[in-house]
Amino acid sequence: MRGTGESLDNTSLRLVVLWHRMLQVLEDPSGFSTAELLGNAAMAIGALVVIWGALRLMGINLLTEIQNAIERSMH
Repeated sequence: MRGTGESLDNTSLRLVVLWHRMLQVLEDPSGFSTAELLGNAAMAIGALVVIWGALRLMGINLLTEIQNAIERSMH
């Protein structure tokens, strides 16, 4: 069974590969197709969920931190 660190490294590698692919497509004059755009958006949302989950596992509640920052800025 894989450890948490290995799966995070695998996710990081996938994000780098995705970023590289996006740069390749952006250099192509034909641009993104709708399917590529939706697929990339879905992968980005998935990556955010994984990052959020990893932060929660490390004891960081991102939503609470954002709420606290907003409240501090309003006072």
